[in-house]
Amino acid sequence: MRIVATLMIRDEVDIVAAMLEHHLSQGVDLIIATDNGSVDGTTEVLEAYAELGLVELHHDPVHRKQQHSVVTGMAQRAFTEHGADWVLNLDADEFCIARDRALTLRDALEKIPLELGAFTAEVTNLVGAPAERGSGIDRLVWRDRRPEDVLRGVGVFAHPTPNAVHRGDAEVVVAQGNHFVTITSNGQPDPGLELEVLHLPWRSWEQTELKVVNAGRAYESNPDLRPSRNHHGMADYRRYKGGRLRYHYLLRLPTQEQIEQGVQSGAFVAETGLRDSLHLLVETAHRPDLLRASLDASHDDVVPDDEHARALEVASMFIALEAERAEAQTETIEANAAIVRLRKQLAAAQGTAKKRPLTKRVRSKAGRIARSARRRLSGG
Repeated sequence: MRIVATLMIRDEVDIVAAMLEHHLSQGVDLIIATDNGSVDGTTEVLEAYAELGLVELHHDPVHRKQQHSVVTGMAQRAFTEHGADWVLNLDADEFCIARDRALTLRDALEKIPLELGAFTAEVTNLVGAPAERGSGIDRLVWRDRRPEDVLRGVGVFAHPTPNAVHRGDAEVVVAQGNHFVTITSNGQPDPGLELEVLHLPWRSWEQTELKVVNAGRAYESNPDLRPSRNHHGMADYRRYKGGRLRYHYLLRLPTQEQIEQGVQSGAFVAETGLRDSLHLLVETAHRPDLLRASLDASHDDVVPDDEHARALEVASMFIALEAERAEAQTETIEANAAIVRLRKQLAAAQGTAKKRPLTKRVRSKAGRIARSARRRLSGG
């Protein structure tokens, strides 16, 4: 069986060696990687693994958020050039594993029938103490199981969407984000063979800021993409431009007190398996020096508890203001829709398809609704 992973990556030097070594140790035969113009040393790490024949490296320095087309090309190539039976489309901060830790990825995929076509793997965020830099592998050792209303209270709209795993196919199309593919799914793997993805999206302040800026500017450069206002990356980019992003980064990562309380409620579940397996892997790694550097937490500079606590207070106020602003925007949209409906109703009542001026009473009512919403949007 041939298992190929794809990876589109930009400026992820802190974690890329750990991601590559993990999947290679799990039985992935080859990783097709496209470097998206990295400038932080990521390219050099990829080149080191390419020299060993473990990574097929491509370069696409254009920054227009073209993940959909690039990953689709790699996924198709996984089959046409490398005969992949199964394809995993991953990000640099994603670690795919079998739920049954007695199995490797290869063990599980060899037992999953190709007739399934495609299936999903749950993605779980790992959280823990915030720090200025570092991969976070030693710090982020808690599964984030907070209810979604609690997540929204810390500025996160929802838990991650599951990833799609699919059989090799010359015509597969992968949607932006790697969550959906055009191959029909004929079900999920049998119990005991399920896969999951451990995700480290907020590894450090350094990486969070860089990633948000890169993504936001790439979206701005591609007017054909129109992410919703709830898109997490664009929401964070607005926060960055407003000078609020660091507060939000610290807000979404729990304090030690919150972790202790969350363990009791089930909001946080210990997950040290990834950390432990990567440290054990150093001695047998293809590039132990690069993996060791990725795991080195000696320069992480964990954010002091008092700064973390103060930031939570400030960020909570920002979240409340964002919620009020979103409500006002909704009211504005509803007010404009109401005006359109009133015009149509009036035209129908007058028995003509031609819109005529609104009555004074209708104009006054619609105007009050719109003015109220505009005042809330401007903070008045």
